[in-house]
Amino acid sequence: VILNYLLVFELREIDKHIRIGILDLKAFAIENGLSIKREIEKRGSHYLLKHLLNSEDFELAYSLQNKPFLKGRSEHISISHSHDKLALIINTKEATGIDIELIRDKVINIQHKFLNENELVFANNEVERLVCLWAAKETLYKIYGLKELEFIANLSIDAFDGKEMRGYIHAGQLKKTFLLNQETIENYKLVYALHEL
Repeated sequence: VILNYLLVFELREIDKHIRIGILDLKAFAIENGLSIKREIEKRGSHYLLKHLLNSEDFELAYSLQNKPFLKGRSEHISISHSHDKLALIINTKEATGIDIELIRDKVINIQHKFLNENELVFANNEVERLVCLWAAKETLYKIYGLKELEFIANLSIDAFDGKEMRGYIHAGQLKKTFLLNQETIENYKLVYALHEL
């Protein structure tokens, strides 16, 4: 963890292909005198990318489906923000996804909109599990990168044993399985893709 006055961010090397950055947006906004949410998130993403890539020579762009990419570079990236946290993942090998979510009980009221029957049984109305499953499906959605996925019909999660779980994307002829990692950071749930299985 690097502390810079008020600024708190963390850089992690997960393996030889994956690096993650997590930024405290509230501290970043104060440090940089920013108040507009979109500007804070945009500047925060650039700040993390600069540190993760060890370079300022990059251009962050977005596809028509709003999937972030680095123009003219081969690394795959994914970005997530929730309240005061921003998370960013870079994978040099394959498409990737990351999601960070504030743990809140409002997820109980919408669980039937994104979980299949097996996932509902596993979640058992526990807020942290529900948020984790939501973040896992968001991660898969970001890997896929196109808009037409349904969270119940096309995305599923299982093999949930503590830190790791399996995520499945089934869309038409496409069938992919990913190993996902989950953890709790303060009152947030972080989920990211490790690799395709």
